[in-house]
Amino acid sequence: MVIVLPEDLEIRIRRIAHAILRAPFTKQTWSELLFFVVGAPLAALGFAFIALTMAAGVSLAVTFIGLAMLALSIRGARKIGGIHRAVARGILGEQIDEPDPFVARPGFLGWLQSTLRDRAGWRAMAYAVIKVPLVFVGFFVAFAVWFDAFEFLTYPLQGADSAGEIGVVRVLFPPGFFSVGDPRFLHGVAIFCGGVFLLFLAPWAVRAVVYVDRLLMRSLLGPDAVAVRVRSLELARAQTVDASAATLRRIERDLHDGTQAQLVALAMRLGMAKEKLDDADHLDLDQVRELVVDAHRGAKEAITELRDLARGIHPPALDTGLEGALSTLAARNTIPTELTLELKDRPTPAIESIAYICVAELLANVAQHAHASRASVTCAQHGRWLRVVVRDDGVGGARPSRLGSSSSGLTGLSDRVRAVDGRFDITSPPDGPTTITVDLPLHA
Repeated sequence: MVIVLPEDLEIRIRRIAHAILRAPFTKQTWSELLFFVVGAPLAALGFAFIALTMAAGVSLAVTFIGLAMLALSIRGARKIGGIHRAVARGILGEQIDEPDPFVARPGFLGWLQSTLRDRAGWRAMAYAVIKVPLVFVGFFVAFAVWFDAFEFLTYPLQGADSAGEIGVVRVLFPPGFFSVGDPRFLHGVAIFCGGVFLLFLAPWAVRAVVYVDRLLMRSLLGPDAVAVRVRSLELARAQTVDASAATLRRIERDLHDGTQAQLVALAMRLGMAKEKLDDADHLDLDQVRELVVDAHRGAKEAITELRDLARGIHPPALDTGLEGALSTLAARNTIPTELTLELKDRPTPAIESIAYICVAELLANVAQHAHASRASVTCAQHGRWLRVVVRDDGVGGARPSRLGSSSSGLTGLSDRVRAVDGRFDITSPPDGPTTITVDLPLHA
């Protein structure tokens, strides 16, 4: 009997096997183990400091000394949280934003009140307390697997009575299961094979513990969720104001340099034609006709420029809805483009305009810079969100941060999307393909 696996499943199995076999020998594995080893005594010292100062503060809470001890504990927790962030940044490369700086009110009572109300300090204290049981679990599970793996791998060199197990291995197997004094060769081989198995299992046990620790640090040692929200709204507002100001300047410049000049020239030609008609004695119909023709031509050019300006403010294709507008973009694209639409509710005009501009700009980038043979646009509604995905099979390498390059327009699109609390994600490896995902709220 021959079992045939699907190609994608076979590729996934190979990747998993490759990751398991490489795990004990990667820098990430040893960095996580070092982070656990360094973080354990830091957690113990931090918890001891907080426990002593809090106990002293609670026992003397009726006096100013007790309140001062509580404040000292909170301020110390902030410092301890900073040390944990620095360790995570230096060993794991985990970038955790600093919380809002502590701002004290004037005077001792003001400082005391500000400290007792310091949300970042209380959250850092919660991390220091939760970290202790996490360290115990990590030692019992993750670190113990590493220790047992080393013990079992070196068992043939230690002697029949030397190997021993601790932690989770000792719980899962009876005492002495691996370390009985059996001098037989096969027994030593079995223990060595158990060590090999634990060697490939140990990195994932430590990684699980460190993953939980990462989540705790991000939620408790980073900025408060309310502060992050305020920062994002302030940034989005600033970007929106800047974009609106730039748009107004562009419209003013286009009106002043283009349409206004056309209208001035039109008025001058009509004025000259009027003067010719008022002078009946020296009337030259050919000159009057030429002036009227020039004025007519200038009026049509001014109308065209005004139409282009209006189209830049609000694309007329959106008058019939986002479906028709995207269908028009896909049909007019020079690259064969497949369009998939799954919309139940119509987004607000602002969201429709942003989605349309994103698709138009991305398809233009595909046609000009991607060297692609085909592209696809997917626009689907997921609950209260609108997801737009633009893919191509081009050369890839799109980066929004390279100003002046072919992909510099992506920064502007990202600012537009984030201004309405959306997300703009780019996946574009050097050899392609490129996938750009835009998530927008239906109503904004």
